Amino acid sequence: MGSKIYTRKGDDGSTGLAGGARVSKAALRVEAYGDVDELNSVLGWTITVVSDGPIRAELSRIQADLFAIGAQLADPEFGKRASKEKVRIDQARIDAFEALIDRAEEETGPVKQFILPGGTPAAAALHLARTVCRRAERRVVELAGRESVPGLVVPYLNRLSDLLFALARLANRRAGIADIPWV
Repeated sequence: MGSKIYTRKGDDGSTGLAGGARVSKAALRVEAYGDVDELNSVLGWTITVVSDGPIRAELSRIQADLFAIGAQLADPEFGKRASKEKVRIDQARIDAFEALIDRAEEETGPVKQFILPGGTPAAAALHLARTVCRRAERRVVELAGRESVPGLVVPYLNRLSDLLFALARLANRRAGIADIPWV
């Protein structure tokens, strides 16, 4: 039988980072990768309510990216020692997000006013994911002001929140639901 899920090591309020250091579970680095993990979970739920196959596929790819970002954030020495290729995020992913946003906006049209989150269950879930993404981004920015953070994590999260907004609008559009303007 494999190892148990509980170790009791965290019973004192600490957790282990990659590399072995132990820190408080309330440490900013832990908060940052915890927010990214929460975003990943919200996306997992979002996939269950999105019926559009290409959007679902992209969200699944994003989940893998977020797992890699969590691994990067859990390692205060990321980039200073040999790290696995599968935990790297490159500029091509961010560029791909921009291309997806552009294609979505070709279908939905440009944003001309503030839009309230909502519409279909899929769009509402995508908006929820967007807001959790923004919180994760704020936490990572705060961490980057104090400690080392891999260079593409903040741009990735920033562009991801834009993509989630564009996908929410696209989900509504494809369902025949108009944007809900703020008046």
